[in-house]
Amino acid sequence: IVSAVGIDGATVTQVAQRHEVTRQQIYAWRHELKRKGLWSPEAGALFLPAGMVPEMGLAVVEPPAAAAAVGPAAWVELRLAKGRVLRFESSIDDAALSRLIRTVDAA
Repeated sequence: IVSAVGIDGATVTQVAQRHEVTRQQIYAWRHELKRKGLWSPEAGALFLPAGMVPEMGLAVVEPPAAAAAVGPAAWVELRLAKGRVLRFESSIDDAALSRLIRTVDAA
């Protein structure tokens, strides 16, 4: 949420409304990240979620037998530039993921 401020000119107010939090909460998060040395607007910042919960309403697809032997896949959420978000299983093929990212990024 903190990193969404400024993308395509989004203001703190717009981002707060989009995510149903207060502007003050975004400022507090930003202050805390700066205090811990985790936020540098000049260098940019990359945030990855530490814990993920499967999104409700997603279709469950049985993995092929070979993939099932490796273990269950986790859902991954990748936030791209311009507020774009991709959600995919961790077991996705690297080449397919690269194509998907390029396609969404170019859209």
